[in-house]
Amino acid sequence: MTLSEKRQAHEHFWQGEGPSLILIPPPEPDMYAPAGYGERFENPRLMWEYEIGNARAVLDWPTDGIPTVRPNLGVVFVPAIAGQTYALREGQMPWPGPPLSKAAIRAIPEIDVTETDLMRRATAFYERHLASGEHEVVAYHPDTQGAFDTAHLLYGEAIFCDAVDPSRLEWMHELLGICLGLYLRVTDRIKALLGEERASIIHGHGTTQGVYFPHAGARVSEDAAILFSPQTIAEIILPYVEAAARPYGGAFAHYCGRHESFFEQLCRSPWIRAIDLQPGMHDARWLLEQCAATGTVLYSRIEAKNAEDWPAYTGRVAALVRDTGARCILRPTAYPGDRAACAEMLAMWHDLT
Repeated sequence: MTLSEKRQAHEHFWQGEGPSLILIPPPEPDMYAPAGYGERFENPRLMWEYEIGNARAVLDWPTDGIPTVRPNLGVVFVPAIAGQTYALREGQMPWPGPPLSKAAIRAIPEIDVTETDLMRRATAFYERHLASGEHEVVAYHPDTQGAFDTAHLLYGEAIFCDAVDPSRLEWMHELLGICLGLYLRVTDRIKALLGEERASIIHGHGTTQGVYFPHAGARVSEDAAILFSPQTIAEIILPYVEAAARPYGGAFAHYCGRHESFFEQLCRSPWIRAIDLQPGMHDARWLLEQCAATGTVLYSRIEAKNAEDWPAYTGRVAALVRDTGARCILRPTAYPGDRAACAEMLAMWHDLT
């Protein structure tokens, strides 16, 4: 299928028409392969060549995913734009440096995000891609953290005490407001570079297979939220998740770890269209039931059981989707390695969902 045909199929999915989607990966290198990463991080040309080499494997592969590339600059992307240092260590993604002072944090609104080092690298990556003629491969956003995750990286571990201290509430809202403003300015800049509509997005979410969101223009990642009580999430974190999503007509959300209440609160939010999380920490049926009850899409992996082959896995997960009435974008954890069998898996999933 062409890019246009896949966009149309995804739009039908979001309208509740047709089967759920499945992103079957082709044989490809590790997206986070450490060998040569430091050089790629410093050189947008090398970064693009590596990423496009992976994405080409998705072209004409039996999958619902859209081939995608991004400047893979790690979670330091937004904090580095704010002035935080980072370190490149052998065999690792970039590691954030020491927290900023309050004075430096309060100066963030004065920063011209377009003139920062990592934004220049992202710009060079996108310019190379747009000039490449690879029109069937879509470039998408770097790893942009939400307001609270960004605040955690910029302010440090003190945030975990300040967030629950009533005497620090005014500072917390000042901090989160600054980080929200930074997130919005960075997101706006990336969307402008890509010529992307404000209220829609194609996002690969750390993979070479993207999803078209016709009514959500951003992604919000909030991993640190799982360390807080449901009340603190509702009062301090979720309002900023929604404030990050609202200007773009909605967003899809990601977090790592286990926190049932956070999942439920995200599902109930009118601004969250889909959720990705670590599936091995949750019961898949429960996740799908929450999604079905709120009209939220589960955009995630679902773990295979021991010794479960791809036909058994596909049948079991499809039955869960069908029984719960949920809509799902599945990133399978059991799948074949050859093209013909992947085509069978794709057809089976479409037939069953």
